[in-house]
Formats: sequence, structure tokens, C-alpha cells
Amino acid sequence: MFEQAFKNIDNILWKDAGVSSELDYTEQTSWILFLKYLDDLDKRRADEAELVGKGYSFLFDPEYRWATWAAPKDKNGKFDHNAALVGDDLINFVDNKLFPYLKGFKQKASGPQTIEYKIGEIFGEVKNKIQSGYSLRDILESVDELRFQSHDEKDELSVLYENKIKNMGNAGRNGGEYYTPRPLINTIIKVVNPKIGERIYDGACGSAGFLCEAFNYLRHGKKQPTTSELKTLQDSTFFGQEKKPLPYVIGIMNMILHGIEAPNVVHTNTLNENLADIQEKDRFEVILANPPFGGKERAEIQHNFPIQTGETAFLFLQHFIKKLKAGGRAGVVIKNTFLSNTDNAATSLRRELLESCNLHTVLDLPGGTFLGAGVKTVVLFFEKGAPTRKVWFYQLNLDRNLGKTNPLNEQDLAEFVELQKTFADSENSWTLDVVSIDQGTFDLSVKNPNRSDEAALRSPEEIIEEMIALDKESEEILKGIKDLL
Repeated sequence: MFEQAFKNIDNILWKDAGVSSELDYTEQTSWILFLKYLDDLDKRRADEAELVGKGYSFLFDPEYRWATWAAPKDKNGKFDHNAALVGDDLINFVDNKLFPYLKGFKQKASGPQTIEYKIGEIFGEVKNKIQSGYSLRDILESVDELRFQSHDEKDELSVLYENKIKNMGNAGRNGGEYYTPRPLINTIIKVVNPKIGERIYDGACGSAGFLCEAFNYLRHGKKQPTTSELKTLQDSTFFGQEKKPLPYVIGIMNMILHGIEAPNVVHTNTLNENLADIQEKDRFEVILANPPFGGKERAEIQHNFPIQTGETAFLFLQHFIKKLKAGGRAGVVIKNTFLSNTDNAATSLRRELLESCNLHTVLDLPGGTFLGAGVKTVVLFFEKGAPTRKVWFYQLNLDRNLGKTNPLNEQDLAEFVELQKTFADSENSWTLDVVSIDQGTFDLSVKNPNRSDEAALRSPEEIIEEMIALDKESEEILKGIKDLL
């Protein structure tokens, strides 16, 4: 039923003039799903209050409740077409009454971690793009069939929603920056191995893939969590920040569908935080992230960091190092050129990482791991508090080119996970002693001593993707220089 409902929604959106891409599909589905989720949440809380003889205050005034404007029912519980808004009346209500009302929740909320604050923030950013009130009416009826009650229902909905996010990433444009392949996320989580009671942070959380999969890892681990541990997972384990409105909305919805009722995700530019202001209470035991790379930050943002650079990913890496508690563990995706760039920022940052953290593992990923991104990436696994003595490298060498029809899977990474446990050497893995590297440049280039230096022939598609990515990067660098003039 859920899968058919999602297909119906996409078919309706495809025909609407105001919705033009997979990004729009996901955004518009998200705000409607969110309101249906809130209605189910309200009903459940009201029932729970009634069972113990307490009163309950609904989130919304009667006029703005789902059962009033979205899916009115007759006395037999059937959809009441006579009472339902439709056409221009429905669009006018949504655009001119509902959205302004919901946007006002941010000012009324008692704090940023409340569901009321999230409602206000989401509807202050998202806009209704559906132009036809008849299309919107059909979508509302499809969504009304969905239920957010049982774990099985939430699990099925979360899988379907993940597929929407994946399709959004595959659609190109800037959708890819919101989607990290789930096999890679799950592998990073296995290696970092978070525990219940530790706080997990992603300061560039996008669609919240790391936080959702970490929740799954802890929720469905070897040992069934106790009631107290489940409350810990709900309230005080997962923390995220996201700058852009669309992934923020999608990330909130994704976490809700995975079972986290009031996500601790803040809509903010993480890089606005001055590293000098970070205190012990602001630090986390675990950091999991794939920050954006290639972007260029303004001079006033760069002043928040001791190593000043316009490269967004380098600023995020400094932020993550500072945000880790002593003994804290991190798994961070970054462009592979971080390991070898000779500019002052890259050299200084490598030195900072090696001296303040134990960079115990580097996973070298093949091109095509991230669809639409021509650049290669690595994953840095490090622990804060002791300097690096040895770095274990693993080079993922596959017998196929990765792409839309041949994506990365967890079996591809199984050998890495197994060998990483003991830092074992193999044809694909080796250990580098830090005292042997150049102490001026701290070059950590991936140079597999167990394989020939002969480069494998790349597919034309892979070469073209890299050229496009490099052109885009050059364009952003030039724009950054122009902005400084």
C-alpha cells in the first residue's frame, strides 16, 4: 500500500506545472508527509493522555489540523468530499493561511530542540510549489492512507523515503551532495562502532543519512536496548546541523521516518561557529560526516579558523577535530587531494590532524563512488587525544567501474571491514610509519606498495565526469577570487 501511494504521488507531481525535478518531488512530498506524521503523533499522544486520565493540548488549532483541511471525514469515518477544500480554494488556504500559521511556531516555541520550533523552521523555509489544487487534493488523499504508528509501518516508509532521496541524488544538479551511498555509511559506522550513551554528531548532515543509519545500528544491534536506552537514543544521542533549507527539511523527515520523533537537527551554517568558542560541553564522542567539498567560504567565515582557507572541506575538518572529545572517534569523507596538496592550508591541516589525533585508518575509494562527482575521495578514521604513529591504508580496488547501474555495495567493502580490525597487510592494504614521511609537507599520498603503479584505464564516462567536476571547481575558485576583489 505504501509503495503504491508513493508512486501515485510521484505521478501526480510529474503532471503539475510547478514541480520540475526529483528535488522538487522530494521537497513537496516531505512537507505533506511531515504534517501527516504530526497528525498521527498528536492522535497517539492524545490517546496516551486519555488512558492515564490527563488532558492534552493539540499542536495545532482546529482549523489547521489534518482532519479539518487535508482529509475531513464524515460520521462513518469515510472521506468527506463535500467538506474538502479543492482547486484554488485549497491552494489559497495552504499558501496564505496554513504556511504563515506554521511559520509562526518558531516564535512561540520554548526552545530550538522542541517539535514546535522544528515546525516553524521548516515552514519558514519550504514553499508549496504545487500549482493545481486538484493535484494537491489527490496527493493529500494518497498521503492520508499512510500510517506512522507501528515500527513496521515506519520501517517501510523509511525505506521508500530513502529511495526518494537516492533518486534525488542520482538526478544530478546539486542533489548528489545530499546523498552518501548507504553501503559506505554503514561501513564507516561499523569501523567507528558507536555505543549507546555516546553522543553522535554530523555538522554537515544533509539528508541525515549518517544519523539515521547510526540509529539503526544502535537500535537493532546485537543487544536489544532497554527502555532507558531507547529514551537516550530518542532524546540525547543524535545531533546534526545543516545549512541549506532543502536537505534540512529532508533530513528532519528522514530521521522521523526512521523513528526519531524530535530530531536534534539545527538549521545553521556550522562554519559560522568560531573554533575558539567551542567548550567541553559542546564536544561529542563520535563524529560521522561527509562535508561538502570544492566550495569557497567568505573571508569572515575563514576568520573563525586558525588555519584559514576557502576550501569548505578543510574548514569542516578543523571543526570536527575541535568538536571531538578526548578519546572521541570520527569517520569523515574528504577529497583524496587532502592527503597530498602542497598549499600551506593543506600542509598545516595534515600536521594538525597527525599531531592532535591518531589517524589510524585511511580508506581510499575508487572514482564513481559518489554518482555525479568526478573527484576521488578517501575516508579518514581518527581518534582524538594521541598523535599518529602509524596509518593503515586500504585501497578499494574493484573489478568493475562504479556507476548508476553498478553502485557500491557492502560486499565490496567487506574485506576492508575485516582487515581493519587487525590492521592487516594485504594486496590492498599496508601500513605507513609517520616518522618516514616528509616532516615538512606531511604528505600522506596513497601509494600502494603491493600493486603496480600502472594506472587502470578509465571509462570515457568517468573521465568526462572528472572533467566536469574540475571545471565546476575552477569556476567556484574564480568566483571566490572575484568576490574578494
